[in-house]
Order: sequence, then C-alpha cells, then structure tokens
Amino acid sequence: MKKRILLALFVAGFCLNVSAQKVQFTEYNLANGLHVVLHQDKTAPVVAVSVMYHVGSKDEDENRTGFAHFFEHLLFEGTKNIKRGEFMKLVSANGGQNNANTTQDRTFYYELFPSNQLALGLWLESERMMHPVINEIGVKTQNEVVKEEKRLRIDNAPYGKFAEKIFADLFKNYPYSWQTIGSMANLDSAKLGEFKAFFKKYYIPNNAVLTIAGDIDLAKTKKLVADYFDSVPKGADIGRKEYDLKPITKEIIDTAYDANIQIPAIFAAYRVPGMRSRDTKVLGMISDLLSGGGSSRLKTKMVDEKKTTLQVAAFNYTLENYGAYITLALPNNNTPLNDLLKDIDVEVKRLQTDLISEEDYRKLENQFENSYVSKNSTMLGVAENLADGYTFHEKNTNDVNQELEVVKSVTREEIRDVAKKYLNPNQRVVLYYLPKK
Repeated sequence: MKKRILLALFVAGFCLNVSAQKVQFTEYNLANGLHVVLHQDKTAPVVAVSVMYHVGSKDEDENRTGFAHFFEHLLFEGTKNIKRGEFMKLVSANGGQNNANTTQDRTFYYELFPSNQLALGLWLESERMMHPVINEIGVKTQNEVVKEEKRLRIDNAPYGKFAEKIFADLFKNYPYSWQTIGSMANLDSAKLGEFKAFFKKYYIPNNAVLTIAGDIDLAKTKKLVADYFDSVPKGADIGRKEYDLKPITKEIIDTAYDANIQIPAIFAAYRVPGMRSRDTKVLGMISDLLSGGGSSRLKTKMVDEKKTTLQVAAFNYTLENYGAYITLALPNNNTPLNDLLKDIDVEVKRLQTDLISEEDYRKLENQFENSYVSKNSTMLGVAENLADGYTFHEKNTNDVNQELEVVKSVTREEIRDVAKKYLNPNQRVVLYYLPKK
C-alpha cells in the first residue's frame, strides 16, 4: 500500500503547470566551488536531488576510453558510510527512485524522493562526492556490468553500431570519435590507481552542479546543503586539452556490416556547431520540418507517397563543442539505398533554396513550444535543464528560460541559410549500413 501511495505521489508531483512559464530559481556557490541551484515548487510533496559533473567521454585519454561511463556505475558501489550494495536499497526503502547517465560531455546522478527525505538525498550525493569506496572488488564487478550493457545495447542490438562508425569518421582525431561506453580492452587493462586518479581529477565540487527541485523550504535547504557539502574539499583546477579539428571538405563514404539486421540502412551525417551556437536551435527546427511527425516532408514524400521507405529520420545530435546532424532511411520493397539518399537530398536542397511557408513556420514554433513545456514538466526535467544551462552555456543557468525566446526569434531566412551553410554533400559522411551474412 505504501508503494502505491508513493507512486501516485510521484506521478502527481512531477507534473508541473503545462504552460511555457519561466522557471524560477535561486543559485549560489559554496566556498569549495560547488554551484547550487534551487527551484521551489510546492504543487506536490516531492523533490529531485541531482548532481551534474562536467565530465564525459571526451575528457578521457584515447587509450583509456569508457572511464566516465564506468564511473556512472562505480559510484553506486558504496562509500565509507554506506556498505557495498546498500546505496539503491536506501533509496527504495525510503520511497525513492534513483539513476544516473553519461554522455560525451557530462555525468548526471539523481534521486527522486518524497520531500521529507530531502536530507537523505543530499547525504547520499555528498557521500558519493566525498569518499566513495574505489577498490578492486568494485572495479571488477562493474567491469562485468558494463560488458553486459555493451552486449545488450550495442553488440547485439540492431543498428547498434551506426553511431560508433559515423562518429569515428566525423570526428577523426577528436575525443568525440569514440563512444561513451568506450573500449572494454581499455577498461580491462586499467589499473586501480588510474581509476582513483580519474575520480580525484573530475568528481570534485568545483566541477559539479547540485540542483534541487521540488517541495522545499529555501532557507532550510540552504542549511542542509551547507551541512552536507561544505566539508567536501575543493579539487585542483581542471585543464582541458585543446584539439584542432579540421573541416570536412570532401564527402566521406564508408560501409558497416551488422549481423543483427536484415534490412539495410543509409546514413548521412554532417558536422555542425555545438550546443552554445544559435545555429543549433535552427538545425533542430530543420529536423522537425524534415521528419518531426507524420506530416513532415520526408515522411510524407518517402513513406506515404512514394512508399520507398520503411523509416526515415533527421535529427541533430547536439554535444558541447560540436554536433552531428544525421539523416537516415530504411528501404521498402528493396529500394536502392542511393535512391533514398537522393530523395533526402532533394528535400534538403529545397530548404536551402526556398523559404518555408508561413504555415510551416507557425507549425514549427508550436512544436518547439510543446517540446519546451514537455522538457520542463517534471521536477527531474527542471533540475537537469537548470544544470545544463550552468554547465554548458557559460554558467548561464537562465538558459532554461531563454531557449524558447531564441527559437521564436529565428526567421525563415535563417532556416534557409543554416541549411545552406552546413548540410552540403562535400561536408558529410555517408554510411551504408548493411546486413552481415
């Protein structure tokens, strides 16, 4: 009965007012450099506690890939005051949920609790930050967990290696060239001291954002934050390596084979700016225009009218320093892959040449407003978006409130010009993804 009540509480509590209203927040720094963001919403007695560390796979050594994702798992092993295997049990026993995820640019840990368990959430994250247990037992255990995850999500998943292949070509000699899960051989050969050194360098308060969103009292929450995090020592400043990434000036053709598929696919990927660029928002609008919904241009033309395609998509894979704009199609009725690519190119060329209609423009604005509201419709969503703003937008936490204004200021001419600037055949990787017999 208790679990049912808490589940209903969470479902009710995570949903915010579904309108594009501004997210109110308070932010400040502790003496050790930890940035704290507080968002008060008393619509339901729940709270999200999250910590975003500015470390992902791009911060790894090319001979030690997979460390950031590995720590996503390893930091659940236990701490000086939490026995091994007890972290998640403490969360569930107190009516909460928790998880973590890693990208090329950051690692994000969170707990969702009834608001009367805020102190527990803060204690758990301070324990994770201050003195986790990193030993041979934990490393070996999580090494097997990561290997199983790779087998399930990549090695044995249909089309599971397309990103690996595309990013290797698109970001050659750059840390985005390897995937977040990394190399199992690198993890196998790493020594315990290397894991400890990686933690000491990156999982420090001055490389993190603590975000708390939900039914909180601001004054009491600030005191709790001080109680649990003031004593965490500040780490050394992180010097991030600079890379010279040369532009792509000639189309790159590649082929990959996958024993898990029967239907081939064709991908085209373009290197585009990172998430701080205004052009990134425009590319997102272009994605919606091309494949966002059943009435989008590519789906209408290739799936509904010509019936040459089982599935077609265009999306902007946005990262901190760069992005990958990717189009893909799966053929119907044995349609040649090159024919699918030609149809996609025709629609891209149309974008580069003609202004979209006023009707399409209004539709894009509505789609983005709906997406914006959806992103901020849960306590956890708000917590993550606030942390993203501070981490990736030059410490501008208020980016969460400015994003929609930026999109609404984009013009039809700008959509045409951005498509013309980035989505050209001589700037892309084309990948033929074929069944392996």
